[in-house]
Amino acid sequence: MLDQTAASAPANRRVFRSKVDSLRPTFGFEDVSLAPGTDTIEPSDVALGQTFCGIELGIPILASAMDAVVDARFAGALAGLGGLAILNLEGVQTRYDDPDAVLARIAAAPDDEVQDLLAEAYAAPVRDELVARRIEEIHAAGSKAAVAATPGAARRLGPFCAEHGADLFLVQSQVSSARHLASGYDPLSLAEFTRFMPIPVAVGNTTNSEAAFALMEQGAAAVFVGVGPGAACTTRDVLGIGVPQVTAVADVAAARDDFYEQSGRYVPVVADGGMRRGGELAKAIAAGADVLMLGSPLARAEEAPGRGTNWGMAAPSPTLPRGTRINVGTIGSLEKILFGPADVTDGTENLMGALRQSMAALGARDIRAMQQVEMVYAPAVAVEGKSWQRGSSR
Repeated sequence: MLDQTAASAPANRRVFRSKVDSLRPTFGFEDVSLAPGTDTIEPSDVALGQTFCGIELGIPILASAMDAVVDARFAGALAGLGGLAILNLEGVQTRYDDPDAVLARIAAAPDDEVQDLLAEAYAAPVRDELVARRIEEIHAAGSKAAVAATPGAARRLGPFCAEHGADLFLVQSQVSSARHLASGYDPLSLAEFTRFMPIPVAVGNTTNSEAAFALMEQGAAAVFVGVGPGAACTTRDVLGIGVPQVTAVADVAAARDDFYEQSGRYVPVVADGGMRRGGELAKAIAAGADVLMLGSPLARAEEAPGRGTNWGMAAPSPTLPRGTRINVGTIGSLEKILFGPADVTDGTENLMGALRQSMAALGARDIRAMQQVEMVYAPAVAVEGKSWQRGSSR
């Protein structure tokens, strides 16, 4: 006969709650799709321009502050097409009179030697006279001067750059927070920094809505979103940190909208990294981004200084690199990448044409309207019905 005590044991067993029981679903570009609504418009009627931190943009594109992407020449080329490039103030452009020679060595180095070469190249000191010279060169190339530095260098470089004519200063770190705790030094006070800087101060990167709201409260002129999604970044592998980019952008955009309702000040959200194709650009804006920061897709341009390579901003670390040099190739001019005509069918060329077409098909006349389109969970949408493209015989 069955033991009644044993039979009732499963019903009476203790239930334990673990952290994984309450994991929040998060979404990347491959998980979602944009759903058409009732209206469509002509692509020529779509407006891509906006004012970003006091700077007029014809297209919602920023070039990432990566040494293989941005120099003065590239900044001028992108400005001529309506975008804005951001110069890395702690890169080779401000350490060497002739950065091209250093960039050529990095691009040509064998894979097993490049990490040591990066650490060596970035060991040279940042020179103030070169910082001032690069700002002057960017202006001479026809672009506004947007520059970026880590929080540790911002206190010194920020006022110096403003004094020498910079138009925008980006305080950029791996993970930005409104309150950084440190026992060995006095950390940068963002509220104080933004208050006394005579030019707009943007801040990044974050993936957290509460952190973003606090950064806005402390005076951030724009908030950059993304921890580890870039093609040359290895932060997610090295540190285990990151949030899929669609969710990260949507969370920070929600903070932006709430902050605007409370304060009346609109703080643009910049989706930084993880986008390669036109559809991903469209999804980032639909998730809530105002502007898109691209690195590796623009490193493929003839005007880019990296000679068909790119590497993460933390790649030169001599102790814990969180980036690697990747070979992206050179496929043509910057204009071709952004405006076509495209020679490929994978969406990596004519990015603005793809974005404009997507917005038109969704009835979105401008960026704000695109942020309101419907987004659906659709992890199979990219492969649905595409078996022949995947080499299937059926």
